[in-house]
Amino acid sequence: VQLQASGGGLVLAGASLGLSCAASGLTFSSYTMGWFRQAPGKEREFVAAINRNGGTTFYADSVKGRFAISRDNAKNTGYLQTNSLKPEDTAVYYCAARGGGIVSTIRDESSYNYWGQGTQVTVSS
Repeated sequence: VQLQASGGGLVLAGASLGLSCAASGLTFSSYTMGWFRQAPGKEREFVAAINRNGGTTFYADSVKGRFAISRDNAKNTGYLQTNSLKPEDTAVYYCAARGGGIVSTIRDESSYNYWGQGTQVTVSS
């Protein structure tokens, strides 16, 4: 199983970035997909998640209304559109996949089975 995150970069505050997560080696449509991030000196935190068919999404309060998670099961790819970026959004962004679990644990990184390598997002003021 491999998850390949891409699309990060260095942008000014207020800009947008589109992150992608290409999955292989698993039946992508059978997995909930999530995005997490880790800023320097901080613990990794939940950003967003989307259920298997893309019909239900979950967001951290800090990104709600600015970020949008989506997926294309035909392309085995997940996406995170990040808008109105702020300096505090600076972090390494990771995509992850989980094959099961109850909804109440969807924000828990320990409930995810597979992880990508991360892509750096840096927002300057």
